[in-house]
Amino acid sequence: MQPHITFVDARRVHTALTANYEKRLLEWLAHRVPAAIHSDHLTALALGAQVLAGLAYALGALWLADCFLVLNWLGDSLDGTLARVRKQQRPRYGFYVDHVVDTLGALALMTGLGCSGYLHWPVAVALLLCFYVLAIESYLATYTMGRFHISHGLFGPTEIRIVLIAGNWFVSSHKFVQIGGQQFLLFDIGGVVAVGGMSLMAVLAMLRHAAALYRLEPRL
Repeated sequence: MQPHITFVDARRVHTALTANYEKRLLEWLAHRVPAAIHSDHLTALALGAQVLAGLAYALGALWLADCFLVLNWLGDSLDGTLARVRKQQRPRYGFYVDHVVDTLGALALMTGLGCSGYLHWPVAVALLLCFYVLAIESYLATYTMGRFHISHGLFGPTEIRIVLIAGNWFVSSHKFVQIGGQQFLLFDIGGVVAVGGMSLMAVLAMLRHAAALYRLEPRL
């Protein structure tokens, strides 16, 4: 490792529905966090809460999963804001650790959902793979284009949590849905729709970024 090498932090692109409201709330919270708590504590909270959310799903405790998803949002969203407010940014460390945490947290969450009885394993695996494909595409675009896309269009991490929490409340009393005279798990239907949407997002992002990079570096 050569710490003297200049590092240019990528410009963040966040166009999700809740982005502006979330930014103001996080800055308000960051100014009120006790001095003894720093960004690493919040990152650890994010990972621990997501692992516990997966465990809550596996146990069928949907209300508990909701609580841990909220805590995961708090830790995951506030750690970077707190570092910026306190002028304690560590862009390389923060980017790396945050996304390792996201990778492990997503695995824990989908494992819990797969064990829950609310979502069949093939759909859980497909969701996890789509998340990883989107994440890898985003990281490659960050490196090659200098822009880090936190959201894809109007949908970002916070919107995913909101949909999950709303789904938990609904599925607690409506586990199944009837389509064409057949009964399906509600989360399976939602998962298949999500897989389709995430796959489309990934393909469009790949085409858009590949075209932009080609224009920057055309074949001579």
